[in-house]
Amino acid sequence: MNRILFTVATIIIFAITCLAQSQSQELPKFEVAAEFTTLERDSFIDNRTEPGFGGRFTFNLNRVVSLETAGYFFPKRCFSCRDNGRITEVLGGVKIGKRFENWGIFAKARPGIVSFSEGDFNIIPAPPPADPAFPFTFEINRTTNFATDVGAVLEFYPSKRIVTRFDAGDTIIHFNSRTRNVVQFIQSTNSFLVLPLNVPSRTTHSFQFMASVGFRF
Repeated sequence: MNRILFTVATIIIFAITCLAQSQSQELPKFEVAAEFTTLERDSFIDNRTEPGFGGRFTFNLNRVVSLETAGYFFPKRCFSCRDNGRITEVLGGVKIGKRFENWGIFAKARPGIVSFSEGDFNIIPAPPPADPAFPFTFEINRTTNFATDVGAVLEFYPSKRIVTRFDAGDTIIHFNSRTRNVVQFIQSTNSFLVLPLNVPSRTTHSFQFMASVGFRF
């Protein structure tokens, strides 16, 4: 959390400095773009880099500050990851920086959510009449977690209407604490018992890269 607050404070200071130096040159207000992205993913076997795709909408308040929202989808499923399934990511925030004639450099902070289609794997007691040798079943649910995308943006302007963009940053995902069941074998009764286990909250950091081509109007 301290890292996020420090990043936001740095962006605000940078914005004030850039606003004092900004030029009054005309700039298109709206921008839409198709984006390709990759996201590092924590796996029990090794770290994976997942490819994905999405889109972005940007509203340029002026030459320094822009508001934007973006959504991404990662179609590959992971069965060896700590959080399984396909990933959906939705973000919205601010981009602040300096534009030059043919290029621009910015910092970004975009809070949002990251959802895993099979993020919660749990063991639950089987409804009666249950098999004494196997008195439980499995349940898979989607999990949705708060996330923040912070990083740097580099843009190139081949023309007034076209923008190419490259993002590199840290996608910070916070996982809330939750209760997950475990199975314990009771030797005295030669049976299984389902017991609750508290899983503490955690925060992960994943490198995310994005490349896009957009149209400004």
